[in-house]
Amino acid sequence: MNSNLLFDFSVNKESNTIHITREFNGSLELVWQAWTTPELLDQWWAPKPYHIETKLLNLSVGGTWLYAMVSPQDEKMWCKADYKTIETNKLLSWLDAFCDENGNENNLKPRSLWTNNFSENKGITTVYITLKHEKLEDIETMIEMGFKEGLTMALENLDQYLEAQFKLRKQNKTSNVARVCTYLNFDGKTEEAFLFYRSVFKTAFIGKGMQRFGDIPAEAGHPPVADEIKKMILHVELPITGNHILMGTDAPKEMGFTLAKGNNMHICIEPETREEADRLFNELSSGGNITMPMADMFFGAYFGEFSDKYGINWMINFQHQ
Repeated sequence: MNSNLLFDFSVNKESNTIHITREFNGSLELVWQAWTTPELLDQWWAPKPYHIETKLLNLSVGGTWLYAMVSPQDEKMWCKADYKTIETNKLLSWLDAFCDENGNENNLKPRSLWTNNFSENKGITTVYITLKHEKLEDIETMIEMGFKEGLTMALENLDQYLEAQFKLRKQNKTSNVARVCTYLNFDGKTEEAFLFYRSVFKTAFIGKGMQRFGDIPAEAGHPPVADEIKKMILHVELPITGNHILMGTDAPKEMGFTLAKGNNMHICIEPETREEADRLFNELSSGGNITMPMADMFFGAYFGEFSDKYGINWMINFQHQ
């Protein structure tokens, strides 16, 4: 996060509202996606060392986002957001509540009406957030519980994981020459697996070798990496037979990931042009299941993800140079 980006937090006691203005170094479409896509929300919404696990997200007026705030001890506090107004890339409003795992509201705790307005100017997206409460005491309770500090940390999480991961990939691939890679995800066993693969193929890791979560630079505005994942692998690349590249990363539960056989391996195509990226995505995904449409991502790539009609997982990644 650029520390020069605006972050303003104020309380209006007369109207029982909290006002927040937050700038992001990214396009309007990318920031909107981060606020409305469960896979991305799971990565940034909670202040560390907590993480989010989304049970369901129905992005429609009258729909609900039901999720758990999970502690390091795996204790879950359930919350929900009932969507009131949705104008794509402009306005997102919901009424929040504490609840149980089925979404049944806890009537003893106050609800907040969130109104989030989005706008962009010269590549900087600003989100204007207003939280409306029934009485001032509710706001005072939230402030005492550390709402400002927690929200600040959550917003700073927004691009940490993917931005760092794809920054390393860009360092290892310095041109747009097309290549095909196989991308592997592990639950803490990336290092063990890639040392094994290296011994079999008798090749060397590309670039700086195994990059760990603990290697992420301590940049201003970035929250510290949790101790339990510092030694896990953030990114590694290994050439194997026929110049094919194996890429790998750990997908820790602390970042909101749940791995299973079937979602832990993708064929990753890196085409030379944006147009070729679109063509491959559209033709390969026909009749399949699109999990992430092609879009300019806040980590500096034009990226999409899907399973084809035969159940094979694919990534299309055009890296901006």
